[in-house]
Amino acid sequence: MTKYDAVGVEELEAGACKIVTIAGKSIGVYYNGKEYYAIRNVCPHQQVELCKGKFTGTTLESRPHEYIYGREGEILTCPWHAWEFDVKTGKALVDPDRYRVKVYEVSVENNRVWVHVD
Repeated sequence: MTKYDAVGVEELEAGACKIVTIAGKSIGVYYNGKEYYAIRNVCPHQQVELCKGKFTGTTLESRPHEYIYGREGEILTCPWHAWEFDVKTGKALVDPDRYRVKVYEVSVENNRVWVHVD
């Protein structure tokens, strides 16, 4: 696994994503205010630039007619058809065993975010 210098921590405010090219791959580096994430910038549904979507939360499992919102900053919603993906695992919320997006390990060293690509 090779690590790549992706972005400076000062370049990412909470809730922001910066799209970078690493080893020929378009990858979104995202900061939710607590942790940094790196996720492939391609939706498996229609190959749109996924990281141009919104990083939000989602409705949680609940009783009928009860709507509980949670997981703020952990869900990436595709800008075309609103498919939702977990930024930690890359799994789609609707069918996690079938659809997923590649996520990459990240580390922070000397105020830089490094993305580990295999």
